[in-house]
Amino acid sequence: MPRLTDITWDEFSAMGLEEKTPYLSRGDDGMTPYHTLFAQQFDRPLLERLCELANRIRFINKSREGAMYLKSVLAHKRAMLYFSQPSSRTFLSHLAACQILGLTTGSVRDAATSSEFKGESNEDSVRTFSSYFDMIIMRSPRQGLAEKMAWELSNSSRPVPILNAGSGKDQHPTQALLDIYTLVRSFETKGGLDGRTVVFCGDLLRGRTVRSLSYLLTRFDGVRQIFVAPRELQVPDDVTAVLDAKGVEYSLSGNLKAAVKEADAVYMTRIQDEWDGTKGESAAIDTTHFKFGAEELALLKSDGVIMHPLPRRDEIALCCDHDPRAMYWRQMRNGMWIRAALIAAVFGCERTIMECGYR
Repeated sequence: MPRLTDITWDEFSAMGLEEKTPYLSRGDDGMTPYHTLFAQQFDRPLLERLCELANRIRFINKSREGAMYLKSVLAHKRAMLYFSQPSSRTFLSHLAACQILGLTTGSVRDAATSSEFKGESNEDSVRTFSSYFDMIIMRSPRQGLAEKMAWELSNSSRPVPILNAGSGKDQHPTQALLDIYTLVRSFETKGGLDGRTVVFCGDLLRGRTVRSLSYLLTRFDGVRQIFVAPRELQVPDDVTAVLDAKGVEYSLSGNLKAAVKEADAVYMTRIQDEWDGTKGESAAIDTTHFKFGAEELALLKSDGVIMHPLPRRDEIALCCDHDPRAMYWRQMRNGMWIRAALIAAVFGCERTIMECGYR
């Protein structure tokens, strides 16, 4: 298996994402991630394994004895949550996942409370954290930082795994994992995810969750994707280029109601105006017709699902919250379980948990 120690940073950074994947795997099976950086690392067998492991962890955790067992699995490990970009759900979900498995955690959530306030670089901060912790879970507005630090740490005297919890406008692989897990659970008794139609709506240009999930959906057979957005916020060419290369059926649309009629799942997103320049460009875009409310709910299939990575503003009306097809609150909780599964797999505990005596 190739290793990040076998290649220079310039050589690695010049590769395509799928080319990089073998360099990021654990050495024992060549499939399980060591560093988790982007959605391209997850093929269908791995996705199915992680979903099964998440289900197993959920089940074991139902009893006090099971929960105490899980807390012993990684009680000898420590994880650093380095979140230099604002977050509540993603931070707490990873924190809870670590706690389920017994990891001791530390955190930095504001650069003003770290040595970066004194001028320390992101790179030096991460190298510092690697001296004390066995995994670094990081979220940054800086594109490519997680990838760079994965290479840096692999070539250091203390290599530890990096888990990308959001990197600039690029990718958000663990959000995509929880989205897939939610879809798999939603359709597991209804014929599965294959052959479904998934509608993405909102700010598709800057939404890293859309980019990651769109890719993971290509791992399933015959999943059609419909992208509904204002012209200025429509899905970028690099996403559709991947779909073209993989022969995936997709379409671009400005008509949410028409798309909802065809949808098995609707994935709503908010306007990502934190990426605006000083002129507040997003405010000039008419998003009136890209919101999900009572009319859209009436058009959705009886077994369809509504999803959202959260936080939301007004793109999903409150009247939808108590409909059984609204999955966004369950989606959020699912993130804790699938992230626990991923962390357990990274540390080589998958078999231990799957084969333990809890039934």
